[in-house]
Amino acid sequence: MLALIQRVTEAAVRVEGETVGAIGPGLLALVGVEPGDGEAQAQRMAERLLGYRVFADEAGRMNLGLADTGGGLLLVSQFTLAADTRSGMRPGFSTAAAPGLAEPLFSRLVEICRQKHTGGLETGRFGAHMVISLVNDGPVTFLLRS
Repeated sequence: MLALIQRVTEAAVRVEGETVGAIGPGLLALVGVEPGDGEAQAQRMAERLLGYRVFADEAGRMNLGLADTGGGLLLVSQFTLAADTRSGMRPGFSTAAAPGLAEPLFSRLVEICRQKHTGGLETGRFGAHMVISLVNDGPVTFLLRS
């Protein structure tokens, strides 16, 4: 499981012109599921999303995680994140999990994060064409693997 996380001052996702998820300060996480991912990867990714220290403490150092700040979390499934881009000029998607595996595992990640995070949690819509807007704070962007 992969997550491209971005520290944001705000982020939103729209489907067919309707806002389906929006947060203020927090993290936008684009999540890719790979073949072989399961419960252990979802649990670990939830821990990393909520605990990865990308927010400033009183001294201005990145020492606080999302759980410390109570910020929002916007989770968006993005199968293209797991694409094979090592050769050629067109991505291959055999390295991304099929929707039948990816959707329940993404939903499980959302469920775990909802149970553990007291701040707001929003999502996109699995499999939909989504338009995402964000204001990256920093910019601060990291690729996490579980």
